[in-house]
Amino acid sequence: MMKPSCVPVIGLALIAMLCSAPGASAQQRPAIADQIAKAHGLDSFEQIDAIRYTFNIDAGALKLSRSWIWEPKTGQISYDGKDKAGNPVKITYSRSQVATQSAFVKDEVEPAFFNDQYNLLFPLHLVWDTSATVHDAGMEKLPLGKGSAKKVVVKYPSDGGYTPGDTWELYTGTDGRIRELHFHHGGSAKPSVFIATYGDYKRAGPLVVALDHRGTADGQPARVFFSNVAVKLAGSSTWVDAQ
Repeated sequence: MMKPSCVPVIGLALIAMLCSAPGASAQQRPAIADQIAKAHGLDSFEQIDAIRYTFNIDAGALKLSRSWIWEPKTGQISYDGKDKAGNPVKITYSRSQVATQSAFVKDEVEPAFFNDQYNLLFPLHLVWDTSATVHDAGMEKLPLGKGSAKKVVVKYPSDGGYTPGDTWELYTGTDGRIRELHFHHGGSAKPSVFIATYGDYKRAGPLVVALDHRGTADGQPARVFFSNVAVKLAGSSTWVDAQ
């Protein structure tokens, strides 16, 4: 199983905040990490040949959308978005050949891919990212909603990567699905805190994904959401939409 890193998009503080970078050493983790990952489709991820999604941010003046097709088995990425000047651009490249790509792909598209994929599939990274420490903190009050949920703290190493020391506090239901998130940035990038609900859960093939993350970034309204989500299963040429 892959263990991808995650890096921020240059110049976009909110996106940078929402992304952290694992290292290489393995850490023992509690059973809740596997429970969360499996509740979101970890055990059947190998059935997926391609994932399609559009990553969206609506946070005051910061509004953006960019679309992806990721083939995890081959490493091929297709990007449909904009360049630094705001011009539409479509690019397809292989992640194994990033070093031979243009500066735009290496410095902007590839980091953006890491970030957006990470946010869509974060529950799976509890198992994929072996350098992160995962702590079962027991039942605690929800930061935003009413009632309580099991709190799981995911912390990344304090050195290495682009955003070291990031901490994700997850609040999960008895079904293993994330209900709320309280994120603390480990560095100086702003905003430093993102608190959001995980809503609009849908199933795309074997994946279970929360398409809508609504909350605040340093106290200001912020929303990260996904659209046009679908998967292609092994041996099939048909997209299975999230529903």
